[in-house]
Amino acid sequence: MKYAIIAAGEGSRLAAEGVESPKPLVKIRHERLIDRLIRVFMDNDAEEIVVICNDITTEVSFHLVKLQQDGLEGRPLPLRFIVKSTPSSMHSFFEISRMLGDGPFCLTTVDTIFREEEFARYIAAFSEAVTSGKCDGMMGVTDYIDDEKPLYVDTDDSLGITGFLDRSDTCRYISGGIYGLTSTAIETLCGCMERGESRMRNFQRALIADGRRLKAWPFSKVLDIDHATDIKKAEDFILEE
Repeated sequence: MKYAIIAAGEGSRLAAEGVESPKPLVKIRHERLIDRLIRVFMDNDAEEIVVICNDITTEVSFHLVKLQQDGLEGRPLPLRFIVKSTPSSMHSFFEISRMLGDGPFCLTTVDTIFREEEFARYIAAFSEAVTSGKCDGMMGVTDYIDDEKPLYVDTDDSLGITGFLDRSDTCRYISGGIYGLTSTAIETLCGCMERGESRMRNFQRALIADGRRLKAWPFSKVLDIDHATDIKKAEDFILEE
């Protein structure tokens, strides 16, 4: 399976709070965010890992070059990356989409923190569902809400996704920012770009509107690193594993 990482944000909130490292290079328990994702993806049979980073924080692209050359702790990596600043995560996704459109792939942002054993089960479930033709995508969701603007995920009794909502008093889950998708999602993404849409939540809504069959896969907890205080939260969370 292919994996993709969106690492093109500037991390302005972290910088404003005194965090000197660009977000992809922020360390959680002595491991950079981007290195942690790459390691986990390699542990889950990555055929290729595609990354997009911006052209402002050059330390990130230099780090990716070093990973291409030396591997991760000596482990060779099937790593490709694009250096380009984009106005949104959906634009970043579009920039790397041409590298992803020939099979199923898993996409996430660089600051997504999850339990590794849950991620392995998620990937196994997604692979099985795609192979058997049961769905066109499987979204990682969680009932742990620690997000400033969560995207609520409406599901039916079999965890089929019926909608993505900005507000809800009835939805159990929110999006965890982990997207398992098939190549049909690229068609939907191109349609979003043609219409001038720019938010990942609108892309997810467009998947439903286009009739894509999406399933929810519950993680116990998913964290994002948006503020300096989130670093400690993530470290404590990882220690729980």
